[in-house]
Amino acid sequence: MTAVNTRASRAIAARRGGAGAPWWSDAVFYQIYPRSFADANGDGVGDLAGVREKLGYLELLGIDALWLSPVMRSPMVDHGYDVSDPRDIDPLFGTLDDMDGLITDAHARGIKVTMDLVPNHTSDEHPWFRAALEAGPGSPERDRYVFRDGRGDGSEPPNNWPSIFGGPAWHRVTEADGTPGQWYLHIFAPEQPDLNWHNDEVRADLEATLRFWLDRGVDGFRIDVAHGMAKPADLPDMDLTTNELMRNADGDPRFDQDGVHEIHRAIRRVVDEYDAMTVGEVWVRDNERFARYLRPDELTLGFNFRLAEAAFDADEIKDAVDNSLAAVALAGTEDAPGVPTWTLSNHDIDREVTRYGGGDLGTRRARAMALVTLGLPGVVFLYNGAELGLPSADVPDDARQDPAWFRSDGAEKGRDGCRVPLPWEGDTPPFGFGTGDPWLPMPADWAALTVEAQLEDTDSMLNFHRTALELRATRPEFAHAGLDWYGSPPGCLAFRRRGGLVCALNTTSEPVPLPPGSVLLSSTPVVDGMLAGDSAAWLV
Repeated sequence: MTAVNTRASRAIAARRGGAGAPWWSDAVFYQIYPRSFADANGDGVGDLAGVREKLGYLELLGIDALWLSPVMRSPMVDHGYDVSDPRDIDPLFGTLDDMDGLITDAHARGIKVTMDLVPNHTSDEHPWFRAALEAGPGSPERDRYVFRDGRGDGSEPPNNWPSIFGGPAWHRVTEADGTPGQWYLHIFAPEQPDLNWHNDEVRADLEATLRFWLDRGVDGFRIDVAHGMAKPADLPDMDLTTNELMRNADGDPRFDQDGVHEIHRAIRRVVDEYDAMTVGEVWVRDNERFARYLRPDELTLGFNFRLAEAAFDADEIKDAVDNSLAAVALAGTEDAPGVPTWTLSNHDIDREVTRYGGGDLGTRRARAMALVTLGLPGVVFLYNGAELGLPSADVPDDARQDPAWFRSDGAEKGRDGCRVPLPWEGDTPPFGFGTGDPWLPMPADWAALTVEAQLEDTDSMLNFHRTALELRATRPEFAHAGLDWYGSPPGCLAFRRRGGLVCALNTTSEPVPLPPGSVLLSSTPVVDGMLAGDSAAWLV
């Protein structure tokens, strides 16, 4: 199979979306977790030079755009999501020249570049926060963050909010004179103080950051904690009966406050000047409230994680698809219909092979779900390594680095397992990731999962993804966004894109008859018109 030229693919995709369709309307984004993608300088951590070296691989894969997880300057307490300078590249990943070169090289290959934006909080090493500690209570410097006096004699936190990572969401500071002082809010780690979005300086600084990167050629942003930022003025106590580590429920006062929408409108006003896009991390389950983030003057796209949360069960998957489509339908207009997004994994979620049972069973199911995801209308986000069928690695406790692991005293294993570096070639770790010891240990049994090994195997997960992406980009049957469900046997589902594509999924262990049509691609061989268990197929 030959690789598709991504620029030609994008032109076809734009025609599918209709005249004037934005470049992102039917794109496949590839999420790069930079620490774990490719290490060019041998220090054990992936970097921008490593990404540049692998752009040929990404073009061969057939993706349309990159999403880079944070590469800005950071002490790396939360691996880049604690930003000390949002308008610089951390030396761990390279320089601004490296970033400029990556953008230029990616654009030359027809690949767009988007990057993470972290507006909810900064690092505690940000100059603003250091100034806030020095300036003291009531100062303009402290007003950039959420500082409050403690309850009672000041020794108790201002409210009962917990951190997403475990423990309280408040940390008491020692004032310049050495006395115990105010408390500051950190929904995540103590090293990640939350910004005060009622402050005009905070809003102006975000605009400066947006323009800094857009002027350098960045094509858009993934907005971290897009349902956060705004906080209720009275900071009320919350109901802790439904609180879970690493999660939030609807109605949680820490998130999804009405004031967040004006922040997104301000962001949208800037990115629209550049023909750029945004996609928000929105952990909101209520469809109507989710849809508010996708109004025409707010986020371009919003991550709906229902499909990633669904078990390998036909009813759960269908419900996830229906709810995701319903949410964007509520947000869209006749002139600007809502665009759904689909993803099965990212840097915060166990990899799909592991979630679906692990081993051969998990791999078989992950192949099937790749067809479901890529067959749906809208935008797809593919997490680096998913195209290789990587499982979440079993990281030894003494090698774990996720702050959730430390903050929860080991109760929450954290996200290290889905962040282990990618295997590129060879028979032993680090499998061509770099020349030094990788920042997280790589399983020795990944030799069969390297890019090198899979490119030589026509039936590999990698070549399966290449074929699926090529068909998605070039076949006219993917043209129409409309979707209709077929009647299906128990444990199965089938939908038809109004352009003509049919996708059938069998989540049982027994074969079932396929719908009418010619098989375009199947996750396992089709024999005598029967779709095997734990399999999916595209038909036309």
